[in-house]
Amino acid sequence: MPLHILDHPLAAHIVTHLRDKTTKPATFRTLTYQISRLLAIEATAELDTAAREIATPLERMTGRVLAPTSFVVVPILRAGLGMVQPFTDIFPDVSVGYVGLERDHTTAVARSYYCKLPPPAGRHVFVVDPMLATGGSAVQALAVVKENGAVDPTLVCIVSAPEGVAEVEKHHPGTVIHTAALDRELNAKKYILPGLGDFGDRLYGT
Repeated sequence: MPLHILDHPLAAHIVTHLRDKTTKPATFRTLTYQISRLLAIEATAELDTAAREIATPLERMTGRVLAPTSFVVVPILRAGLGMVQPFTDIFPDVSVGYVGLERDHTTAVARSYYCKLPPPAGRHVFVVDPMLATGGSAVQALAVVKENGAVDPTLVCIVSAPEGVAEVEKHHPGTVIHTAALDRELNAKKYILPGLGDFGDRLYGT
């Protein structure tokens, strides 16, 4: 199973403060940016590079630069928006698409209400969503980007549940998932335990 759990002391520190119910929305947004930046770096660790000869102030040398490539980052609305900026800050050639999926709090089934994507064919595609709970939203979003031409999209989450990971693997075998934490389980209302509550509500203070 291509599941990558971010293993870094700073990541553990940030996730703990995200979980803390006393963390205010403004701090929560800053922490979301910080953990998303770490995840963006980790998720792109295997990008191709090319040799480039340069001159330092002292001598010429051959270094490595990113090979020509382009990215598409697709947040699952609305909470996924909080994870977009680190990708756009790090990588200059990035396009942003949007998939709007809203979870019914009674049935826990995601409903699609919006979709707008740049052409993803031949590009690195990252679907971002802070919480991988039941996996329903992630499965739908991955299906949408694949239907539009994406090949092997990567899923990037902050907190994941084993049930959600299994659901993604069931419907999209081999999908690479990067997450900052793999939690214990879902409760009866399909919330992640120990989790951190409703990410979108905490991100935007609503």
